[in-house]
Amino acid sequence: MNRLTGLSEVDMIAQLADLKEVDYKNTLVLTALVELLVDKGILTRQEVIQKARQLDTDLSLELDRSLYAN
Repeated sequence: MNRLTGLSEVDMIAQLADLKEVDYKNTLVLTALVELLVDKGILTRQEVIQKARQLDTDLSLELDRSLYAN
């Protein structure tokens, strides 16, 4: 393995670590928001789950359409 490839691998590993940190922080904030909304009686956990499933389905359908549109 040459030096450039080794440095590229180190850079890629560092970028992955950064992404994991960002993902963790985003998940933490979302969890806190959901907990606060549930605690205040604004939403139920079931409503959040239903909306997440709906958005997932909608996004999946949109991706499928865009893949087959070309």
